Amino acid sequence: NSIFISIVFISSMLFIYLSPPRVSEKVVHRQTVRIGRTMKLQCPVEGDPPPLIMWTKDGRNIHSGWMRFKVQQHALRIKEVEAGDAGTFICKATNGFGSVNVNYTLIVIGDSISGRNDAQGERENSPEPLGKLVSPRFTQPAKMRKRMIARPVGSSVRLKCTASGNPRPNIMWMKDSRPLTPQEVGEGRKKKWTLSLKNLMPEHSGKYTCHVSNPAGEINATYNVEVIQRTNSKPILTGTHPVNTTVDYGGTTSFQCKVRSDVKPVIQWLKRVEPGDESKYNSTIEVGDHRFVVLPTGEVWSRPDGSYLNKLLITRAKEEDAGMYICLGANTMGYSFRSAFLTVLPDNKPHFSPIPTVSSPGLPWPVIIGIPAGVVFILGTVLLWFCQSKKHCSSGAMVSAQALSNGHRPPPRERALPGGDKDCTGSMSYEEYLTQQQQLLLAHGAPKIYPKIFTDIHTHTHSHVDGKVHQHQHIHYQC
Repeated sequence: NSIFISIVFISSMLFIYLSPPRVSEKVVHRQTVRIGRTMKLQCPVEGDPPPLIMWTKDGRNIHSGWMRFKVQQHALRIKEVEAGDAGTFICKATNGFGSVNVNYTLIVIGDSISGRNDAQGERENSPEPLGKLVSPRFTQPAKMRKRMIARPVGSSVRLKCTASGNPRPNIMWMKDSRPLTPQEVGEGRKKKWTLSLKNLMPEHSGKYTCHVSNPAGEINATYNVEVIQRTNSKPILTGTHPVNTTVDYGGTTSFQCKVRSDVKPVIQWLKRVEPGDESKYNSTIEVGDHRFVVLPTGEVWSRPDGSYLNKLLITRAKEEDAGMYICLGANTMGYSFRSAFLTVLPDNKPHFSPIPTVSSPGLPWPVIIGIPAGVVFILGTVLLWFCQSKKHCSSGAMVSAQALSNGHRPPPRERALPGGDKDCTGSMSYEEYLTQQQQLLLAHGAPKIYPKIFTDIHTHTHSHVDGKVHQHQHIHYQC
């Protein structure tokens, strides 16, 4: 019951604001322009929903193939106007609640307009240039496929029979085998390739035939037009759609809604807002115990069977897309609706959180930074100690050489190298060390050089009470 009340309220709100197209300002139906100028015909219409605008000239649709004609938002722009542009222009605005026409009569003037019109009239009335005869053929058969046409009272219909041939064929319209009068066919061009029937009444029902012929042959096409009395019937949702749907997380799915109606209906999609999710939407409609959000609706397509189709596309489905959706079809006689549920499966893909490249999951970053710094510090300390040891070894050798050059033996304590110097002597052999000492003595120019130098090296090891062991060497020189 609450859903039914919600739909009634929403439908009433739609009809409060929705309206058929209407002319918003006064227009001058008779327009005059000179040859070579640019002309702009306005179509000041408005409506809710915004109407679809279509332009015709002398009963023919103006499309992109008309190079100098450009259909704009609410206007028709004609560049470099020619004499042949004169005629009747109609702007037709249509939405689901009705239609309205804005008519213009365009008059082209200029110095040579009469001459052009005379020449055009002569071409119209003169026979086609001689050449190979070509029998008539329909040039737009795709627009003539629908021959059974049903329209409600008050609507309009356009019957097309565009054809070509050589010489140019003539066309004659008939209703139930009776030729139509010029008043019934309409004013304008003599060659009426499109028959427009407006404001249809039941008496317009019948078989309409276009008879196209030239000396090479003839062709016919018949339309069966049925004008239906308007009944006080609301739109009917046909088929089973929309249906309950399940979609994967991040996937794409759609709901569709098929509506049968005498006139083009308004199809609107709604989604029920779950409690606590109101902040996710800019605006919601509160009705009873539920809130609804009006979803953007695409174009309503007319089908050959007389029904209307609309689809709601859901891309990159997320958890918040799940819930109840409602298709609402409405016209001036009433409304119908149908609901369906969307289920979005959970996302089973693992979520990978970004891991900083400078850190490790098992060790904190101070440890990662401290280990390389400690290694560098230890290497630097070892290198510095090694350099200091080399320097001390060199200075000890210089002292020994100086003592020998003075011709006296140093005291035993002075001749003993420090315990740390065992590494210095251990880095070279005994013979190398002896040769080095001899070279130093010779370099200092001793007054008397003895043929031999007797040396003695003793290693002493001392053990202390606290458990430390100290080892050093004594080197004795004797000439």
